[in-house]
Amino acid sequence: MNYSVKENSTTKKLLQKSGVFLFTLLLSILFSFTAFSQNELTGKLETINPSPSINDGIVVAKIQGGTPPYRYYWSNAGTPIVADTCKGNTEGAAVSLTVKDANDQEAKFSATVEPESGGENLNATFTPLVGAMATVLFFDPFAAIGIYDPKIKIKEGKIKPPYVMDKSLTQITVKKWLVEDKAKVKKGDMIATVTSNKDDREIYAQFDGTVNIVLKEGMTVYDVNQNKDARDVVRTNGGALGTIDYDQEQPLLNPNGTPQTKSIPLVVFWLVLGATFFTIKMNFINFRGFKHAIDLVSGKFDDPSHDHGEVSHFQALTTALSATVGLGNIASVAIAISVGGPGATFWMITAGLLGMSSKFVECTLGVKYRIIDKEGTVFGGPMYYLSQGLAKKRMGTLGKILAVVFAVLCVGGSFGGGNMFQVNQAFDQLQGQIPALAGNGVWFGIGFAVIVGVVIIGGIKSIAKVTDKIVPFMCGIYVLAALTVIVINIESVGDALMLIFDGAFNAEAAAGGFIGVLIQGFRRAAFSNEAGVGSASIAHSAAKTDEPVSEGIVALLEPFIDTVIVCTMTALVIIFTGEYANQEGLSGALLTSRAFGKSIPWFPYVLTVAIVLFAFSTMVSWSYYGERAWSYLFGQGKIASLVYKGIFLIFVVIGASIELGAVVDFSDMMILGMAFPNILGLILLSPEVRKDLRTYFNKVKSGEIKKFK
Repeated sequence: MNYSVKENSTTKKLLQKSGVFLFTLLLSILFSFTAFSQNELTGKLETINPSPSINDGIVVAKIQGGTPPYRYYWSNAGTPIVADTCKGNTEGAAVSLTVKDANDQEAKFSATVEPESGGENLNATFTPLVGAMATVLFFDPFAAIGIYDPKIKIKEGKIKPPYVMDKSLTQITVKKWLVEDKAKVKKGDMIATVTSNKDDREIYAQFDGTVNIVLKEGMTVYDVNQNKDARDVVRTNGGALGTIDYDQEQPLLNPNGTPQTKSIPLVVFWLVLGATFFTIKMNFINFRGFKHAIDLVSGKFDDPSHDHGEVSHFQALTTALSATVGLGNIASVAIAISVGGPGATFWMITAGLLGMSSKFVECTLGVKYRIIDKEGTVFGGPMYYLSQGLAKKRMGTLGKILAVVFAVLCVGGSFGGGNMFQVNQAFDQLQGQIPALAGNGVWFGIGFAVIVGVVIIGGIKSIAKVTDKIVPFMCGIYVLAALTVIVINIESVGDALMLIFDGAFNAEAAAGGFIGVLIQGFRRAAFSNEAGVGSASIAHSAAKTDEPVSEGIVALLEPFIDTVIVCTMTALVIIFTGEYANQEGLSGALLTSRAFGKSIPWFPYVLTVAIVLFAFSTMVSWSYYGERAWSYLFGQGKIASLVYKGIFLIFVVIGASIELGAVVDFSDMMILGMAFPNILGLILLSPEVRKDLRTYFNKVKSGEIKKFK
């Protein structure tokens, strides 16, 4: 019994000790779990829709736990990695965020700013379509198969203060350098501190390298007295305290921390490939046919008694030019240079020269396969030479498919890029000069629609009478102003040309290097002169001529005038005035306006008028393109024509009333998309164009085709 009692006592003590141990262990686990839970990176996203305007949605990250500071990797590439607020989001589209703390603990979030206005809902509907089409049109097959690395890499980086610029900042200065000039640093080393009216911040080295100090201690980085507000690009050394020469090339990062890339878009490659092919196939008609083109436009070969058509060579040329000369020359050149540097100008000129051959082929075929009804109305363009021309080659089914695809894209392009974008930009420029017009887009659109309607209801003859006066007049004013700036800076022409040539082949990595600058030049030239798109052949098909080749030769002047002359002059103005550096981050047309304003202070007002008139002429010309494509799809009757024109005028009002960014982008993509069916058809039909070209010049030499003036 004693043994038994002792045994029970021992067991009891063991159980008590075990219970205490288990209880302590459980408390430790619970405490650890609680501590871990408290340190877990958590949070949520709050959304704000501040106005009925599109693309101004705001998403704010409310993050807790983890170990600050946090890094914010937003899906919006323009949002800085240190920003907990993402602005400028598309309502109705998902915004994603990955947050990392100091210990690389990670959390992911997603939110959508709900659309409220009609414009926001429409924009939300079209945005996915824009993205889907961009995936195809701007797909880069060369990077996809590994021919080159699309990531942009740089050898040095700027040292900038880690502030998210906002209007509450009034001054930023260099407080202290923690390293000497030319010192070697490692990634993550603290190298300097800066101070502002808000607080002090540390600056860390992004990569291993050598520090080059520019702004000394106490020097100003930003001062509100020198800048309008903190959103302006800083004047003092571009807001950089210095640079770091990297030991190894590093990827150039977007503000959100993702690598910047360059690409060779499939649609641009397709346009350049076609232009190069036609130049060689037609034995360099872009050069050897130039003088004859001048003679044709001047009317020396016009036969007033026999030529069929609705308009003269000159009117057909100005109608087509009115759809290309304008915002493309004013805005696209500025975009190309601000992104790709002065070297992009060289490649724009090259693309313009090659594009002359594309215009020749498509406009020759436009006249050759046109249809003239009993009333003398002309129906021509890619829809007809694709369907009829390929049918002759026993490819009728392919021809019909390509023609329908082209027509659908052309109608969509006329409503968007040829209409809404134009009137929207015209109103934006006008209200910029006349603030009282702000918010009155509906009335501006109604007034503009009335004026456009009066012209387009009259058909191609009415359109031609307007464009052959507006286009030469506005081109003349614009070119005269550009020449004035060039003459004022005539001593700098040599330096500017060297800057263009050197930049074309020795571009900075930050501009995308050689490939990035080349593609930027070709891409903007394609947007500007539309060579290979096929749209111009619709206007040229209405020309009074019995010789299709003669109209093709006239058409090759368009890319020369549009890109080689007008775009080059715009580029020289921007380069001469130093605005190619774009230190204030201005957009295309505003950058060009600023450049002209430096030499001719009053010219931005004239440029505003020019933009409105260029937009008007582009709209009336694209209405003709779209109406001809519409008639191919739905019949050539007057009712079908009036239905199209009515819809077109409705879109004028819509374009001026609300900002339909995604719709405009979608329509611009449709315009470029027209190049796919068009160039494929042109390549298949090029042998007969080459044969016709030889026959034509033999007739000119023999005197069968003679001069009348």
